[in-house]
Amino acid sequence: MGDMGTNFITELIGRIDGPMHFRIYLQPLMAIIFAIRDGRKDAREGRPAYGWALLTSSEHRRYLLKDGWKGFRNVFVIAVVLDVVYQFVAIGSWRPLQALTAALLLAVIPYVLLRGPANRLSGNGKQ
Repeated sequence: MGDMGTNFITELIGRIDGPMHFRIYLQPLMAIIFAIRDGRKDAREGRPAYGWALLTSSEHRRYLLKDGWKGFRNVFVIAVVLDVVYQFVAIGSWRPLQALTAALLLAVIPYVLLRGPANRLSGNGKQ
């Protein structure tokens, strides 16, 4: 089990400077662009900051998750596909858990962290 965990971490770190390393910058950039777009839309519609509402508004959580998925699904799918291509080029096999983890780190986390601040910086969001 320890060897599998070590390989998992080592192979994730290897993505930073391995083949296709440009995606390490491109995928978060795309997630940030989508987060800003959606945060500004939230501000125009008077919605609260996305991440905070997701944590505190249990009655609206399902809607927020669906809305967030609509916002970043394309970036997430592209992140998974690019990671699978990377895996075949660099590792020679497919590791689905690593692909999902890389997509989570490169697409989902930047989107969720920046959508709320984009709302706040637009100046129209609810407290």
